[in-house]
Amino acid sequence: MTTLTTAPLAPLLDRMFAEAEAPASPQVRAALAQLTPEERRRLSASTDEADYRTFYGLAREDYLAVSRDTARLLYMLVRAAGARSIVEFGTSFGISTLHLAAGLRDNGGGRIITTEFEPSKAARARENFTAGGLADLIELREGDALQTLARDLPGRIDLVLLDGAKGLYPPVLALLEEHLKPGALIVADNADRSPDYLRRVRSAADGYTSVPFAEDVELSMRTG
Repeated sequence: MTTLTTAPLAPLLDRMFAEAEAPASPQVRAALAQLTPEERRRLSASTDEADYRTFYGLAREDYLAVSRDTARLLYMLVRAAGARSIVEFGTSFGISTLHLAAGLRDNGGGRIITTEFEPSKAARARENFTAGGLADLIELREGDALQTLARDLPGRIDLVLLDGAKGLYPPVLALLEEHLKPGALIVADNADRSPDYLRRVRSAADGYTSVPFAEDVELSMRTG
């Protein structure tokens, strides 16, 4: 038995995944219908603040969550790495955060710094952290990650999850880089939408070893 498979977290995650996998509400469909698939992809991968704020504002009721398999992998990586210090870019409603925090709990404790700039999502995520019994392990910073992750970072980061605006993956990684311990793991969801990020982490000269899996997830390790 683990934190991930017992109450209060297990039933909460079942409900959250069911909500994430359900058809979008009429409000969400109407909002996103304003965009073509190509526009959605472009806005979510843009480095322009107005673009990604537009996209994530329209998707504020959408989970945009990692898959069940990726979420379980996150828990496994935290446990296997013995992680105690985690940074997450892109909280949404907290599915991935809760999996990371469950790993910390079962490792004996630690801290996650996670960041979300959509206020309504941040509020619901905090409710979920409390309901899951893991709020004591999670520091949620509300605002643009380029500001919230530019200060007060731990001296040693064991694991990073990137799952926010795809165009910001390179600058967010740059903010965290000096704090990454040798062997730190970086998981990037939908990494195929950030070619500049992939070029960086797939370059041994830049101090990374990296491998793609599950179609659009990139797992990298800091070697430098």
